[in-house]
Amino acid sequence: MAGAYIHIPFCAHICYYCDFNKVFIEGQPVADYVTMLLREMRLVMAAHPDEPIETVYVGGGTPSTLTPQQLEQLCQGIREILHFDHGEFTFEANPNDLLTTEKLQVLHDNGVNRLSIGVQSFDDEILKRIGRTHRSQDVYTAIANARQVGFDNLSIDLIFRLPGQSRDNFLHSLHQALALELPHYSTYSLILERKTIFYNLMRKGKLTLPTQDVEADMYQDAIDLMHVNGREQYEIANFAKPGYQCQHNLLYWQNAHYFGFGAGAFGYIGRDRYHNYGPIQQYLAPLHDHKLPVIEHHLVPLEEQIEEEMFLGLRTRAGVSRQRFYDRYHLHIEDVYGDLLPQLQAQGLLVDQGGQVRLTNQGMFLGNEVFQQFLLEEPLI
Repeated sequence: MAGAYIHIPFCAHICYYCDFNKVFIEGQPVADYVTMLLREMRLVMAAHPDEPIETVYVGGGTPSTLTPQQLEQLCQGIREILHFDHGEFTFEANPNDLLTTEKLQVLHDNGVNRLSIGVQSFDDEILKRIGRTHRSQDVYTAIANARQVGFDNLSIDLIFRLPGQSRDNFLHSLHQALALELPHYSTYSLILERKTIFYNLMRKGKLTLPTQDVEADMYQDAIDLMHVNGREQYEIANFAKPGYQCQHNLLYWQNAHYFGFGAGAFGYIGRDRYHNYGPIQQYLAPLHDHKLPVIEHHLVPLEEQIEEEMFLGLRTRAGVSRQRFYDRYHLHIEDVYGDLLPQLQAQGLLVDQGGQVRLTNQGMFLGNEVFQQFLLEEPLI
């Protein structure tokens, strides 16, 4: 089983914190991009005719910037070419693209059954400060419209550690989000990525962010409030009612296989991790010649597979399954990390019980520091 990630790189506005592969939509060859995206799918699936697709996730950029006609063309193509007639079908959207039901109706009619809506904050001043063009009222309109059309599997994103954001301010956004009674929420701490407006402001000393202590309090507030409201943390940044965990993202965290379609997309099939050209014209040019737009293939060695198995699995509350690890690599976890596991347990960062190796609450807070310790310094063979 595999998933499919489909990248739509177009945005009506560029947010100050975003480093995803994206371009301002005006003047871009959007119609040609959608047509060539479907051509890429046909070329890839011709080489993998027996690989069943379990989940589809359309991300960006902002997929909801496409016109209703382009959305219909894309969704129908996905279902036909990928032979995808059931399973989780997620579309990312911005609230201000959902202020009428037109696009929502097209998505719903064409089999999309999950929406992930980029909200980030319920504070209009903070939304302006981070470069978002929607306002909090738009979120309520978008959610009401989605429900009216028939969507019930809805998720929203929130960001904390934003410029000028206090703990109380983030708590307010959490309460507003939970009052919507959605089945799924994601909360991310702001990361200053290179080539973003915020990164450049930080380099110039013009960006004031909450302290690390306040950031930790915000994260703990999210965990506590989600739990009290029946949304259990199943991954470092994700919370859901039972049965509403994002199945596509679980494929990533289980180090499973997925196809990547679109400009800048990554895929991972077998041991092959591949990467498409990012710039739009470089992506389109080979497809016009009926060739794949792959810039790089990487045959993932055993050591890297094992490292990723641990990094990704430990992001989840379930952790890494000992049986699954052995079935995949014909090694026990302690064959590879024999000295490290008891050390991390003694530090209160890891629990090893019931056939699962997982992070403690403290380990979740120090995730990146823990993950670094699973890097293998020497080849296993």
